[in-house]
Amino acid sequence: MSTVLDRPTTTKGGTTALMVALLTACVAFQLNASMLSPALVTMGEELQTDQAAIGLSQTWFFTTAALFSLFLPRLSDIVGRKRVLVAMLLLTAAGSVIAALAPDVVWLFVGRIVQGVSGPTVPLCLIMLRTAVSNPRTYGALMGVILAVNGGVAGVDSFLGGYMAEHFGFRSIFWFMVVLGVVAAALVALLARESKPQAGTTMDWAGVFFIVVAVGALLTALNEAAKLVGAFSAGTLILSLVLIGVAVAAFAAFWATEKRAKQPMVEIVHLRQRSTWAPLLTTVLTMTGIFAVINGIVPAYVQAAAPGFGIGPTETALLILTPYALLGWVFGPVSGRLAPVLGYTKVLRIGMIGSIVSLGIIVLFGLDSLPLMVVGTALLGITYAGTANIMLNGLGVVLSPPGNPGFLPGMNAGAFNLGAGLSFLLLPAVLVGTSALGDQASYLTVVLVGLVITVAAFAASLLIPKPLEAEVGQ
Repeated sequence: MSTVLDRPTTTKGGTTALMVALLTACVAFQLNASMLSPALVTMGEELQTDQAAIGLSQTWFFTTAALFSLFLPRLSDIVGRKRVLVAMLLLTAAGSVIAALAPDVVWLFVGRIVQGVSGPTVPLCLIMLRTAVSNPRTYGALMGVILAVNGGVAGVDSFLGGYMAEHFGFRSIFWFMVVLGVVAAALVALLARESKPQAGTTMDWAGVFFIVVAVGALLTALNEAAKLVGAFSAGTLILSLVLIGVAVAAFAAFWATEKRAKQPMVEIVHLRQRSTWAPLLTTVLTMTGIFAVINGIVPAYVQAAAPGFGIGPTETALLILTPYALLGWVFGPVSGRLAPVLGYTKVLRIGMIGSIVSLGIIVLFGLDSLPLMVVGTALLGITYAGTANIMLNGLGVVLSPPGNPGFLPGMNAGAFNLGAGLSFLLLPAVLVGTSALGDQASYLTVVLVGLVITVAAFAASLLIPKPLEAEVGQ
C-alpha cells in the first residue's frame, strides 16, 4: 500500500531542498561517529577513567548503531520515513545532552547508546532520496555526494573534534552535536516529503527481536575475541564461544519466525536470492580485507621506528589518513555519477580491482618506501573509499526488493559493522601470530592476508546481479 507522497520529486528546487536536509542529517550522524576520535584521551582525563572504558563507550555506540540499522529502515517503510528520521535525529540530540552532562563514564555510556539510534541515518537518507529522484543519473550523482559525506568531510570532522576538546573540553563536542542534531531534525521536518510504501503493514517485532539478538551477540563476540589478540584468557574465549552459540541459535529462530509470519520482516525467498546474500557477502569480505589495514595496520607500521618509518601521529595523519579521506570524499560523487551509466556492479568491480592493486603496491613496495606507501594508501582512498564503498552502500538500496525497500539497506549496514569487527579481530591476530617471522615479515604477511580476502571479495562481487531499473538505458 503506498500513498501519493511516494511520487518522485521532479522539481529542481524540491530536490535541492531535500539534499540540504539529508546532507545535514548525514553530517549530524557522521560527527557522532568520528568527531570524538581525537578527544578520547581528554574524555578519560575529564571523567577520571581509563582509556579502556572510554574505548568501550565507542564500541557500544557502533554496536547499537548496527542493531538499530537492522530494523528502523523497515519500520520507516510502515510508519513513515520522514517521521522515523526526525525521531532518530531528536533522540540522537537527547543522547548528546546526556553525554554532555555525564558526571561519570556510566552516563557517558548511556548517552552513547542512545546516540546509537542514529545508526541507519545514511541508508534511510538514500531510500528517501531514491523515492524523490526518479532519474538514474541524478540519483547516482546525489547518492555519491551523500555517501562521500558519510565517509567524513576530508578529515575536518576529526580536526574540529580535536580542536574543541583541547580548547573547550570534550563536552563542547557533544553540545555541538546537540545543536546540529536539532537543526537537522528541523530541516528534515520542513524540507523532506513523507513516504510510507508499506503503510498498513504490521511490524514483525518477533523477527526484529531474534535478528537483533543474533547480530548483537555476534558483534559482542567479535569485540570479546579481539581481546585475545593481546593476551589469552580462557574466560574471554569461553564467553566468545557462548556468544557465537547464542548468535547461531537466534538466527535459526529468526529464520523459523520469518517462515511462518504472515507479514515477515523479510521473506525467506529474498534471503535466498543472489541480490540479497551476494552484496552482503561482498560487503563483509571487503571490509574484513581492507578496513583494519588502512585504519590500524598501516598507521601502526609507519609510526614504528623499526621496521617502519618512525614518523609521529600528526605526520601519519597528514601523509596517510588525510589523503585517503580527502580522495574518497572527492571521488565519491564521481563514482556515484558513473554508476547508472556504466553499471553499479561494473563500477564496484573497477573499485575492487583498484583496491587489490593498491594493496599490492603496499605489499610489494610500500613497506620499504614511505612515498610508495603514501601512493598505495592514496589509491585506496580513490578505489575503496571513493568507489567500492560507495557502490556497496548504493547496491543495498537499488537491489532491495520492491515490496520491502528498507530490508537490504538495514542488513547491509549490519554487514559493514560485521566486516569491520572481523577485520580488527583477524588481521591483528595474524600480526601477533606471525611475530616470530620478524617485524617486517609479520606486517608483510598481514597486508598479504588482507589482499587475499579482498580478492575473495572481488570474486563474491561477480555474483551480484545488475540493478537494471537503477541504470540508464536498461
